[in-house]
Amino acid sequence: MRRDLGDPAENESQTLRALFRMREMIVRGEFQPGERIREIPLAERLSVSRTPLRLVLDRLAHEGLLEARPTVGFVVREFSIQDILDAIELRGVLEGTAARLAAERLESDSELQPMRESIERTHALLREPLDGVETLGKYSELNAQFHAGLLDLARSTMLRRSLEQVLLLPFASPNAFVASEPESEDWRETLLISLSQHRAITDAIAGREGARAEAVAREHSRMARRIVTLALQARRYEEIPGGSLINRH
Repeated sequence: MRRDLGDPAENESQTLRALFRMREMIVRGEFQPGERIREIPLAERLSVSRTPLRLVLDRLAHEGLLEARPTVGFVVREFSIQDILDAIELRGVLEGTAARLAAERLESDSELQPMRESIERTHALLREPLDGVETLGKYSELNAQFHAGLLDLARSTMLRRSLEQVLLLPFASPNAFVASEPESEDWRETLLISLSQHRAITDAIAGREGARAEAVAREHSRMARRIVTLALQARRYEEIPGGSLINRH
């Protein structure tokens, strides 16, 4: 185990690495919902001392992946199906607000370039033969670029903070709806519908149509809700990021 000494910048870097790794371990299902986090072996596993580990656990509790209990310390949080659907709905509300603010606050059409670039590159990607995980990775990156651009155009620090908090939950991500069978034509059709909604949102912002931009952005999130609902009904939890944290009873 490492000692709590050394360069402060290096200590902070170690804490961040431990945070990212611990978050990934939880999302991958290496801990079961309700499982108590045993700090000493975990500190050894993450190669950090107890003090930075406490910071990591506190942060993950703030994000909602862990729960602090007075008598047992930290435990892995369990989520109900309703929790998941509510998180997706809340993202839709916030991104709808972002789209409306973007339309109201747009200063120049050139500010839409990052979103339009994402759309055109996604269109080109979907014209190519689907290539499993490689296509999935490229699409996820372009999708994230679009949603980040939308939030940038809203020019709202408060909205950004609220949305970033929601997006800390893995199943609330804009990429949470992406299916686990990217070779299928149904999957391609789903992505084409999503792409058309991206175009509609961008066009509404360009036209300063705030209400329309908000409505389409909210409908965009409802598509993710429908797809996640189907996966839950079929008990295909592996298709949902963080699916191991879902209460299955």
